[in-house]
Amino acid sequence: MPKLPEAIISAALTALPRWTVVQGKLHRDYVFPDFIHAFAFMTAAAIGIEKQNHHPEWFNVYNKVTVDLTTHDAGGITQKDIDLALAMEGLANKLA
Repeated sequence: MPKLPEAIISAALTALPRWTVVQGKLHRDYVFPDFIHAFAFMTAAAIGIEKQNHHPEWFNVYNKVTVDLTTHDAGGITQKDIDLALAMEGLANKLA
């Protein structure tokens, strides 16, 4: 899958208003009411992530989950990253 041009990434971010590009990766900090909600998000997301075989860089401390998405093989952000970000947003909205 090819790396996306910046114009396409910028356009995709209109549908992902809480996501930004940081150091060449799609980036988002999720904050949940507590650890259980944060862990539930990661658990639910893991199922879809494994099906897509496209794994995020993510980090959890208590109620916060930090996510960075990039496609290492392509050397940057691809449609896979946009699709995964959209899927994660849908899950997060259900748990908020």
